[in-house]
Amino acid sequence: MSIGATDRNRAPYSNHPAQSRGRFHPQNDSASRNAFQRDRDRIVHATAFRRLKEKTQVFVAHEGDHYRTRLTHSLEVAQIARTIARVLNVDEDLTEALALAHDLGHPPFGHAGERALAQCMTEFGGFDHNAHTLRVVTKIETRYAEFEGLNLTWETLEGVVKHNGPLVTPEHGEDALPWAIREYPDWQGLELDSFAGVEAQIAALADDIAYNNHDIDDGLRAGLLNLEDLAELPLVGDVLRDCRRRYPQASERLIILEAVRDLIGLMVDDVLKETLSRLDAAAPDSAEAVRRADREMVAFSPSMLDALAGLRRHLFANMYTHYKVNRAMAQAERVVRELFQLFLDDPGLLPTHYRRQAGEKGSEKQARLVCDYIAGMTDRYAVEEHKRLFTVQGYF
Repeated sequence: MSIGATDRNRAPYSNHPAQSRGRFHPQNDSASRNAFQRDRDRIVHATAFRRLKEKTQVFVAHEGDHYRTRLTHSLEVAQIARTIARVLNVDEDLTEALALAHDLGHPPFGHAGERALAQCMTEFGGFDHNAHTLRVVTKIETRYAEFEGLNLTWETLEGVVKHNGPLVTPEHGEDALPWAIREYPDWQGLELDSFAGVEAQIAALADDIAYNNHDIDDGLRAGLLNLEDLAELPLVGDVLRDCRRRYPQASERLIILEAVRDLIGLMVDDVLKETLSRLDAAAPDSAEAVRRADREMVAFSPSMLDALAGLRRHLFANMYTHYKVNRAMAQAERVVRELFQLFLDDPGLLPTHYRRQAGEKGSEKQARLVCDYIAGMTDRYAVEEHKRLFTVQGYF
């Protein structure tokens, strides 16, 4: 009997480690951990996971010690996701593995770095961070003598690529899939025309909850947002007023912390209420029934979606496009573009491991290798690499 197979009674729509579809490279079971626990542990020990500590989303890593990095964000997502999974009585280990893995494919400098890499790779198949996550866990991570990648279970790989919904739809056929997905030998086996399991859907919503709230916190810390404007927004304003009523003597900093905590709680409660309603209506009797459903099972309510849309508009107008952020992101995009072009023009500048695999100069193979190298960089390493290569005094 597999470890964890009877550790508790799961909901019928949960994925179960004892019923996993297995790994691309068959391996013996562990005596102490079930399949999904091993996936989570492999992700935690991955080099790409450690690098998340100096990869950011809005603020560049050196701008301050208290802004979230992708590592701290991933840990927050995992905490929220486990809470939701526990209430829904589905597999917490798979949920946590997916939450911890969801950002592994992000390049340095957040969305600015992704935009720059996507532009650089236009002629070579493009770049998509979700697709690159699959490439990271199936190819780039080299920690085992028997195979490339982490050899994660089918359920974890499926969740990595499909947590935001089906990738193959009537509007978007297989020919529109990113190359990083199509190069995976068993990409068709991931059933890209269906939804992911409930655990992956939980991880996706937990991601939304975490970044909406930590962007408020980080934006206030940076002085890009102010409480007076936030108080005019639906949901956020109500929470701020309630916190001020309950703690009239509290400092602004404590009010912010209380409000963010309350907002997370309200969003989690909303997801649970809406999800339980959808599960009751659909009555899925298996994990496969969730995948075959005509809509996501894990979701926000329409009223919460309206409130979040207003919040995102406010964050976009006042934070994501603030001139200070725009300046930092413009610099970041330039760093990525210049590094990419330099390595493409002169592959001899690549580290030995990459140079040996580069192939013909200017080829698609070389471009993808350069893309892998840059996507794996932290913010700090990308800045330092740019200085080494573009500043003469860096070597004198």
